Parts: sequence; structure tokens; C-alpha cells
Amino acid sequence: MFGSRSAPRRRTGACAARLAVPLAVAGVLAATALPAQAATPDRGTPAASLTCQGKGVDPAAEARHRSEIFIQAPLRTIWNLQTDVEAWPSWQKPAAPMTVKRLDPGPLRKRSRFQATIHLPADPPAPPGTVVITSAVRQLRYGTCIRWTGPADGPGFHIDGVHVWNFVKVRGGVVVRTEESHTGPQADPHSDMGLETWLKDLRTAAEAARS
Repeated sequence: MFGSRSAPRRRTGACAARLAVPLAVAGVLAATALPAQAATPDRGTPAASLTCQGKGVDPAAEARHRSEIFIQAPLRTIWNLQTDVEAWPSWQKPAAPMTVKRLDPGPLRKRSRFQATIHLPADPPAPPGTVVITSAVRQLRYGTCIRWTGPADGPGFHIDGVHVWNFVKVRGGVVVRTEESHTGPQADPHSDMGLETWLKDLRTAAEAARS
């Protein structure tokens, strides 16, 4: 998982498994190990790294993951689901009790901040506790891209994340691309960071809303 290489790794790994989906929801920390979503060849090959207004993930981070998915739904529907952060728990599948709240009013925009709080139950060897992820939107272009950054802090670990989303209208729907990087003692270069689960949940919610 994403523990250090020392003895505490086992405890941290169990904690990561419990936090896989909730922390992916906040875009900062996850440890789900699902197969990568295959790119759609007839929708073009994107650049080597995703960006929003010229800014991307941390190029020095060893832990990075990127994925994409094709969604048969209007861009407006997908965008509204993705930017209504407080409603994320209603269509995602958290593995532990979680709340997400905005720290400022109005639509999601540059400099908006939001916070996810995850409550870990007692499940040895992972200790119970509270994980808090505070994210700040650094770049946003309506209907095109979002980039946010933020730390995840909890019992026995700290990770800093950068998360970029791109939305591309294509025939029949939208290609959603996402890339995330983690730095910190528990960053795991082998984790998919929960992006595969997030994309599948977003597709399910958006296509259900369309019907």
C-alpha cells in the first residue's frame, strides 16, 4: 500500500485499504488497486501530462497515476456532478463514514476550498481516528479543466496531492481524463489513487442522470 518501508508500514497499509475510496473522493490519497481504464483510440492521444491553464501535477513526484473514461452524457451534467463537491458522497462509494463540505460559498471556482473528513472505525492493525483532507482549487476553466492541491493528514501519515481533471467533448459524449500525484512518506508509486473507481462512479451517475 502506501506505508513507509519501516515497521509501521503494515499498520499504514491497513489504514490505506480502509481509506481507498473516501480519500480518492477528495482527490488527495487512495490505495485502490483496480486495472487501468483503457484509452479510447478513436478519441485521440492526449499529451504526456494533463494540465489546467498550464499547470499540472508535481513533476518530481514518484507516485503518479493517470486514467480516462468515455461517458455518454452531456458535458454540463458531468461538470455539475464533479464540481458539486458536497454531493460527492451521494454518488461515490465511500469505504468509511465521510463528509465533504465547502469552506466558502458560491460555485466552485479558482481559490475555492473544500474539506473531506473521514472517520476510521477500530479495525486492527489500523488505528481508529479522523483523516482530514483540505483541498484548494488552483486553476479552473469552466467545462474544460480543474486543478486542485491539498494535504491529507491522519493517524500515522501525511501526504500532499495535486489533482488535474480534463473534460473533452467528443461525438456521443465526453472523455474525462484525470491525473494525480502524491508526495510524502506514505506516497505509493504503485497505487491507482482511487482514480479508476472515481471515474466509473462518475460515469454511472452521469449516465443515470441523463436517462
